[in-house]
Amino acid sequence: MSLLFLDDTIAAISTPIGRAGIGVVRISGSLAKDIATKLAPKNSFNSSHRAQLIQIYNPADGEFLDEAVAIYFSAPKSYTGEDVVEISCHGSPYILSQLLKACLKLGARTASPGEFTFRAFVNGRIDLTQAEAVRDLIDSQTEYQAKLASRQLKGELSRYLQPIKEELLKIIVHLESSVEFVEEVLDTDSIDALELQISQLIQRLERLAKSYNTGRIVREGFKLALIGRPNVGKSSLFNSLLQQDRAIVTDIPGTTRDSLIETASIGGIPVKLVDTAGIREAGDIVEKLGIERSYAAIADADLVLHILDTSCTLTNDDLQLISYCKQTYSPAILVLNKIDLQQHIDLASISEEFDKDNIVKVSAKTFEGIDILQDRITAHFIDKRIESHEDTLILDARHFDLVNNTIEQMQYALTRLREGYSEEVALYHLHNALKHLGEITGETTIEDILGKIFATFCIGK
Repeated sequence: MSLLFLDDTIAAISTPIGRAGIGVVRISGSLAKDIATKLAPKNSFNSSHRAQLIQIYNPADGEFLDEAVAIYFSAPKSYTGEDVVEISCHGSPYILSQLLKACLKLGARTASPGEFTFRAFVNGRIDLTQAEAVRDLIDSQTEYQAKLASRQLKGELSRYLQPIKEELLKIIVHLESSVEFVEEVLDTDSIDALELQISQLIQRLERLAKSYNTGRIVREGFKLALIGRPNVGKSSLFNSLLQQDRAIVTDIPGTTRDSLIETASIGGIPVKLVDTAGIREAGDIVEKLGIERSYAAIADADLVLHILDTSCTLTNDDLQLISYCKQTYSPAILVLNKIDLQQHIDLASISEEFDKDNIVKVSAKTFEGIDILQDRITAHFIDKRIESHEDTLILDARHFDLVNNTIEQMQYALTRLREGYSEEVALYHLHNALKHLGEITGETTIEDILGKIFATFCIGK
C-alpha cells in the first residue's frame, strides 16, 4: 500500500466471486462520477446518497450490459472520503467482470487489497484501530467475534486511549516547561504529583493489556481436547459439542484410533475440538500410535475435558490419566458422562483433584448437562460478559505489543524521576510512550506497517 497513488481512481468487485442474486462493483476517486456517467449515459449522478435504477452499456461498443441500482456518494461523505459510486448489478461472474473491465478502460485501476479502507484511514474517516476492525468484522465467524469487531469499529479502543493521551500530553508539557524556564523548576511536591499521575496512567494501561487474554481467545479461539479411556463416550460428546455426527460411535473399545479434529463454536467462541483415541495399555502398534497422539493433544490443548463413565467403577486407566493430567499442568474439566444410566462411580478418591466448579455431569446421548458444560468451558477463558460495554478489550497482537511498550516507557520515566534524574531523561521516555500510543490509532506510524496491515484485507474493501 503506497501513499503515492491516492490520486488514482480505483475499482473492484466488492462481493465474493461466484453466482449470486446481487454483485457489487465499487468505484472511488475523482473519476468515479465521470465513469458512472459513461457507463449509464441515460442517468445523471448529481444527487448524493440516492439510489437509482440504471441501464449499463459497454462504452467500448455501446451494447447493453445489465440493469442495476447505483448510488453516488459525494466526497467527503462517503466510505473513503472521496467520490464513490457503488453499482449493484446481477451477480453473474461474467457481468461483474465485464463491468469491472469497463471501469478500468474508462480510467480506473484495480484496487489493492484493503485500499478502499486504507483511503478511509488516510482521509480521516476512521483511525487505524477502526480500519483493522473492518477486517475483523469481515473475518468474524461467531457472535462474540462480530460483537467485539463492531465495538472496535465504533472507535471503542480509541475512546479509551484518548484521555490517557491527553493526560500524558499534560505531563509532558509540564516537564517541558520546567526545562525551558528555569523559574519553573520542579519542587518535591510537583514531582510527587507527576509520579502519581504517571502511576495512574500505567494502571489504566495495565488493565487494558490484561484484557488481551480474553480478546485473543475470542478472536483466535482455543484448542479443546477430549480425553479418557476407551468407551467412556468421548466420540459421543464430541458429536454433541459439534452438533453433528462426525465421529464414529460404537460399543467396541478402541473405535477411535487416531485424533479427529473439527472446528465448532462454543459460547460464541471458535473452538478446535480434538477427539482423541482412548488411553489404555495399547493392544497393537496402530492403537499405540493413536494413544501417543492423544498424549500430544493433551500437551497442545488450551483446555482438556477428562471424561469418565459414571455407569462403571473407576479403573486404573482412569486414575493413571488423572494423575498424568495433573503432572502436565493441563487445565481440565472432569466430565461425568452417561448420567442417563445407573450410576456406579465412586468419586471420593479423586474429589480433591478437581474443584467442584470443574466437575460437570452430562449425558452425551440425551444432551442433558451439555449447556452447563459449554458454560463451564467458556468460563475458563472469559470471566465477564463479552457484550458488556463497560470493559474495553484488546483483540490484536499489534495493539497488545504497543500498549506494553507504552507501559514500559512510562515505567522508565517514573523510575528516572524517583531516582532524581533530570526532567530531560524522563521526557525522553514519555515522548516514546506517546509515540507508541499514536501507533495504535495510526497517528504516528510508517508506511511499511500500513502496508502489512492492509495487505490482510480482501479486495473490494
